[in-house]
Amino acid sequence: MILKRNGTQAAISGAADYFTGHVRIDPIHMEVKAPSRITSAVVTFEPGARTNWHSHPLGQLLIVTAGKGWTQCDGEQRVEVNAGDTIWCPPGHKHWHGATANTGMSHIAVQEMLDGKNVDWFEPVTDEQYNGSPQCIP
Repeated sequence: MILKRNGTQAAISGAADYFTGHVRIDPIHMEVKAPSRITSAVVTFEPGARTNWHSHPLGQLLIVTAGKGWTQCDGEQRVEVNAGDTIWCPPGHKHWHGATANTGMSHIAVQEMLDGKNVDWFEPVTDEQYNGSPQCIP
């Protein structure tokens, strides 16, 4: 058994290469030891903050724990999510998620590693996509 005491793992700032705005990542389980492939973290987005477009080789489970946010799958409408909601992103499914423009949001993110990788990062979400502009959504 591995016990991680509350407050013993340092929070990480979301890297500007992968996030827009202020994002804090609090590790839950980041050290993968075979045969397990699971990684997890609490991710907190300040208002206006969001991920870049990305996908996960084995999918991702999001559990919204606080606030209100938005998520969008490539080619679909932006969707509002609230505390208590869960989101399953299938393997290879391009998407983004983050806070709304006026409300912060936190979620637990759970994903598995495949060949040492749990995420594939793509381009930033444009302001038009983030704001749900109809001309940007097919």
